[in-house]
Amino acid sequence: MRKLLNGYYKFLKILLAALMGLLVIPVMLQIIARYLGFIPRYIWTEEMARFCFIWVILVGSMILVSDGTLFTVDLLPKAKTPRGEAFMRMFVDFWILITALIFIIWGWPLVQFGLRQTSEMAELPMVLIYMAWPIAGITWILFLLEKFVDNIKLWRGDNQ
Repeated sequence: MRKLLNGYYKFLKILLAALMGLLVIPVMLQIIARYLGFIPRYIWTEEMARFCFIWVILVGSMILVSDGTLFTVDLLPKAKTPRGEAFMRMFVDFWILITALIFIIWGWPLVQFGLRQTSEMAELPMVLIYMAWPIAGITWILFLLEKFVDNIKLWRGDNQ
């Protein structure tokens, strides 16, 4: 299972890089069209940039959950024992799990709604955008399961 998740993690990193590269194209077209009068101002570029940006944020969040750096803040006291460290990690992971469940539960009706919609300018099916939330939630849960196993080992004092 860990090997499969590592492969998925690598895929997400490649996808994020591709999305960042793709995001540059419509933004660059918008900027160039603003300053050069002979290039038409494309309206669809704003929509495509927004859609790419949504996917960049959510794919980035998937990677950060795997790295253990999403929602990590220094508000909680530093743990002094391995058990305390495991508890702190599980506490943060619990709230990520709640957020993931919200993404899945409320994202699924959004996906179903997106099956009947297209975007105004680019005429893309909106399901391509709306499915990002449930996919992010499911991915977070997969990575959290892996982290849960590691945290249980830390809690019990097993060597990793």
